[in-house]
Amino acid sequence: MLTKTTVATKRKYNVLDVKSAKKVATFWLERAKLENAIEFGLPEVDDRYHIWRVPLVGKASHERIGEIVIDAYTSLILEDKSTAPEVLEARLLGRNGHQKAKTKKQNGAYVLSSLRNTIAHGDSEELLQELPAESVNLIFTSPPYYNARPEYTDYVTYEEYLLKIRKIIQNAHRVLAEGCFFVMNVSPVLIRRSSRNEASRRIAVPFDMHRLFTEEGYDFIDDIIWEKPEGAGWATSRGRRFAADRNPLQYKPVPVTEYILVYRKHTDKLIDWNIRAHPNKEIVKASKIGDDYERTNVWRITPAHDPRHPAIFPIELAEKVIRYYSFVGDVVLDPFAGIGTVGKAAIKLGRRFVLLEQNPEYISIIREETKSWLGKEVQQVHTINCAPIDASNILF
Repeated sequence: MLTKTTVATKRKYNVLDVKSAKKVATFWLERAKLENAIEFGLPEVDDRYHIWRVPLVGKASHERIGEIVIDAYTSLILEDKSTAPEVLEARLLGRNGHQKAKTKKQNGAYVLSSLRNTIAHGDSEELLQELPAESVNLIFTSPPYYNARPEYTDYVTYEEYLLKIRKIIQNAHRVLAEGCFFVMNVSPVLIRRSSRNEASRRIAVPFDMHRLFTEEGYDFIDDIIWEKPEGAGWATSRGRRFAADRNPLQYKPVPVTEYILVYRKHTDKLIDWNIRAHPNKEIVKASKIGDDYERTNVWRITPAHDPRHPAIFPIELAEKVIRYYSFVGDVVLDPFAGIGTVGKAAIKLGRRFVLLEQNPEYISIIREETKSWLGKEVQQVHTINCAPIDASNILF
């Protein structure tokens, strides 16, 4: 007897059947504390968009009141496409939840985050799910290179690497406040050849990152080029063959640039809404940029080096991004914190930080560094999956 192959199986979806879709949706309902008032209709796969749609039905009324939308490939809930919990609650009570939510969005104010400075140890994909929704005002990060160095060999394939980054971008969408920015420092990577009979490969990572951002509910704003001093890229050995032989077809320029890709969480509001709606006009005034700002999208910054980490970006870069894309007092998050450069820059500029890092050695460095950043205020740092910071040896 032949077993029928489903579309979900052919396309290698993570969510293969109705039972799996309901299991994912149940977790979402329980998180929203609505599992006792809502039941499921029959889930359907929409293979045009690679999603599952799970209808939500009121247990008392037996009427459809919304749906949960699941990414079939990743099994993640698409929050911006699913019916919001507050809308479901309103519909259960017989109110016009859609109109209520729409009015709230149009007239909403810029909400100040209550998050404290935070250090969290673990996988960012999971940690982001623990943070409050819309509690972060800026995300700036540089993701790990894909197998470009021996230190980064966690991913079997490039597709697996992109899937991991997609999950981070997607989970960050819920955490990022309305109309706020996600800025990523990224560059193409060179995969060295394993023998002289093979060619090296250069992967255009920034362009794949752009696709992930636009597919996950972000609007593209800018591409900034970080230009390093001449000679900075010679360590890659790229260009040496051509320099010696000068034969056509062998030309390979030495890379001295990286991309700073700027995205904004999609909203119907214009960017100046964030300025006009801010509840503290003094903070807006204090956040104004001086005359020494970058006039073009080419930023010339010298790279940084630290023996404790193989690939840090310079604090000058972090400072520029934080200054240009957040207000004083805002919360800045780095999901790949490394040794905490973003946190150091955030404190220097009067912002707060949320640093997520899975390497325990880097967490130890961050915990120690924060003592010099914050002094006696280090006692107020919130820690997740690691012990509170010992401030007993700090002279207050």
